[in-house]
Amino acid sequence: MLNNFFHKLRKSLFLEKIDRQLQVQSQIQIENYLNENLYKNSKYQSNRYLNKYEFQAFSQSGEDGIIEEIFRRIGTTNRYFVEFGVEDGTETNSTYLLHRDWEGLWIDGSMENKASIEQSFANLVKTGKLKMIQSFITAENIESLFKQASVPAEFDLLSIDIDRNDYHVWEAITNYKPRVVIIEYNAIFRPGTDFIVKYDAAAMWDKTSNFGASLESYCKLAGKKGYKLVGCAFIGANAFFVREDLADKYFEGPFTATNFYEPPRYFLLTKNGHPRKPAL
Repeated sequence: MLNNFFHKLRKSLFLEKIDRQLQVQSQIQIENYLNENLYKNSKYQSNRYLNKYEFQAFSQSGEDGIIEEIFRRIGTTNRYFVEFGVEDGTETNSTYLLHRDWEGLWIDGSMENKASIEQSFANLVKTGKLKMIQSFITAENIESLFKQASVPAEFDLLSIDIDRNDYHVWEAITNYKPRVVIIEYNAIFRPGTDFIVKYDAAAMWDKTSNFGASLESYCKLAGKKGYKLVGCAFIGANAFFVREDLADKYFEGPFTATNFYEPPRYFLLTKNGHPRKPAL
């Protein structure tokens, strides 16, 4: 029995070593890809495109850098964020902001994730700088959840990533006016193509391409709500919308899906380097 234990231990350590080696190789491939396709591409050297500012701290890819650059240009007001679909809080668009003295609200449907967040971010939860609500999000309940958490009517950042009904939930937010909205778009649909997943309040992502909406459809919704598209993350996942009054003043258009669209480069996604553990 003891020999079997050590055999399993050696196998586990071997697999961990292989995993670390693959992570290093993956990071090298990613850096090489970016060097050839981003940093040397003249398109991305213009201030029109936010991609050259990308960096990853706790975001999925380079969103942390884009967020930082957006608020460097437009400034902050109450430094308040709302993000939902945060899982355990280790990979979000707002965890890095907590390190920069922001405060806000997280919403996630998992009780396990809520417990993990309340343990990992105990100090912030205790002081009220971070509020956590466990709830399955729908178009019908989103504003009541905001009201429950006393979210300001105007706040700096809203980040939406629930892998299915994102479009419909943003559409339902009418009494709150964040200055910046980040939302995951369905990048398989190119500019000029309208796609919006059929709304089903109880539906979750089925691991297929049937989710969210195309960038074109989001741009049309954004126009109705008073926002303009100012950029997309290089991997083709998140789109960044800024209120019209700010977009016209601090960003360069045309503010269209055709101009800012990035195709799906999901193969660049990786949790490389040290495992994330917010020190808060």
